[in-house]
Amino acid sequence: MKKSTGFTMIELMIVVAIIAFLAMIALPSYLRFVARSKRAEAHINLASLYTAEKAYWAEHGTYTTILNGANGLAWRPEGKAQYTYGFAGAADANYIQGVLPSDLSALSQAKADKNGFIAIAVGDIDGDGKSDVLSINEKKELLTVTDDLQ
Repeated sequence: MKKSTGFTMIELMIVVAIIAFLAMIALPSYLRFVARSKRAEAHINLASLYTAEKAYWAEHGTYTTILNGANGLAWRPEGKAQYTYGFAGAADANYIQGVLPSDLSALSQAKADKNGFIAIAVGDIDGDGKSDVLSINEKKELLTVTDDLQ
């Protein structure tokens, strides 16, 4: 008589249960990692917007809320932006709409005049309905206004 070798159904079910349990433990850490990477994009794009505002100020003696169009910065984030960047006003002129859902009322905190500016990045990075809001000013102070990672 020949004995067949292999795994029983119970053994396979136990292995699948262990893998599912490990995935359940790892998923929250993975989602936080993804959210932090989206926030890193916002930091890079706000620093780029800061540089564009400083160049505009050097040329015109004032800061502007116009990202694109006549007398604007001609600034646009590279690639497909996750966050929404800019100032209150019209889409593509005063702010660049990102792919993340955003509470555009947060852009009302943004301003620009001859003495300084505050630019805003806003996006719901974890899909909970609460927006992550970051700002940068003329002193290159990058602040987390509303933290969506907590």
